[in-house]
Amino acid sequence: MTSTPVRFDRGHTDDLMGYLAASPTPYHAVANAAERLEKAGFRQVHETAAWDGTTGGKYVLRGGALIAWFVPEGARPHTPYRIVGAHTDSPNLRVKPLPDTGAHGWRQVAVEVYGGTLLNTWLDRDLGLAGRLTLRDGSHRLVNVDRPLLRVPQLAIHLDRQANDGLKLDRQKHMQPVWGLGDVRDDEGGIVRFVAEEAGVDPEDVAGWDLMVHAVEAPAYLGRDRELLAGPRMDNLISVHAGVAALIAAAGSETLTHIPVLAAFDHEENGSEADTGAQGPLLGNVLERSVFARGGAYEDRARAFAGTVCLSSDTGHAVHPNYAERHDPTHHPRANGGPILKVNVNQRYATDGSGRAVFAAACERAQVPMQNFVSNNAMPCGTTIGPITAARHGVSTVDIGVAILSMHSARELCGADDPFHLANALLAFLTD
Repeated sequence: MTSTPVRFDRGHTDDLMGYLAASPTPYHAVANAAERLEKAGFRQVHETAAWDGTTGGKYVLRGGALIAWFVPEGARPHTPYRIVGAHTDSPNLRVKPLPDTGAHGWRQVAVEVYGGTLLNTWLDRDLGLAGRLTLRDGSHRLVNVDRPLLRVPQLAIHLDRQANDGLKLDRQKHMQPVWGLGDVRDDEGGIVRFVAEEAGVDPEDVAGWDLMVHAVEAPAYLGRDRELLAGPRMDNLISVHAGVAALIAAAGSETLTHIPVLAAFDHEENGSEADTGAQGPLLGNVLERSVFARGGAYEDRARAFAGTVCLSSDTGHAVHPNYAERHDPTHHPRANGGPILKVNVNQRYATDGSGRAVFAAACERAQVPMQNFVSNNAMPCGTTIGPITAARHGVSTVDIGVAILSMHSARELCGADDPFHLANALLAFLTD
């Protein structure tokens, strides 16, 4: 244990760039997070095994989701939790069960659109392919073809003179990437065989797959003074990365009065209704089992949950210089202005006045600026895991995040200081 305060700086953003590049899928994101936790002394516990009540750092992996927590010395069965919630998935293109297709001498990969992606941002980009292979013995193998492999070619303007007046893309007809030439009937096994060989496994051993497309362009600093950061999957790996860093740092505190937790869910972008999503029982099961493993009963579980607070950390909209009228006129979050507090009285976000006080206090302790976000009344408001977490588990929840541009694009943009501002605020929250 150490009492030396941790303070994140631009080095945290440098590290984020590597994490984004190494995490093209939710499966990679949680595997990389688990590796960092292991190096910090956390140990994996399996859902099918009996749990003990020992202190220290622990984590559970399920598919593209991860729940990690640190039990300090002196924790009681009714000790409440401080939770950072985030999600690992991002809108993209995902490979269909029968993936090999093509026409007119082009080999293509059949894909399905996942989440609310900006379709045009996937056009004319160099794309790789990554994900998880399931083998016949039930084991999984991660694979990442992180080089130009696929491309979704846009129609030339000579063949669509109105393209600049409003591009209309059919999700079925126009979004299937090409990956070679030839007759698909002459390529037995096609894309799955290729990916299996890239992963070093026998294609005959592959029983299932969860594969998705990603842009291979590396994250990069942008701007005259490198004050901006461009990269993929910022929504919401910025929060996952910051949450991992904050949890590891919190585990070094000697004065914890709560149990710090990171809950990184999958499938937020399509409603969270999955066994790895916030709508599922994963978080509740983990927290309850932790209470019971420390010798607690239902009364202890009720007391612990009643004192628990969750920060639902997800990206939000920075004011767009070309579309400022789309934002609320008095709420204009700016890049490098610090994390945003997200409010919606219709409970698309879970924040209330009490939650605002909790987050404002954390930012003050962390000495980071804080901003406020609310949607324009005339525009629909997105949502997060925040309201789901509050309703499902009955815990006080606050919605926060980093302000970005180009949300749900294949490549997003944020201020280069905001990732470490967020990490510092999360650490202050977890160690309060």
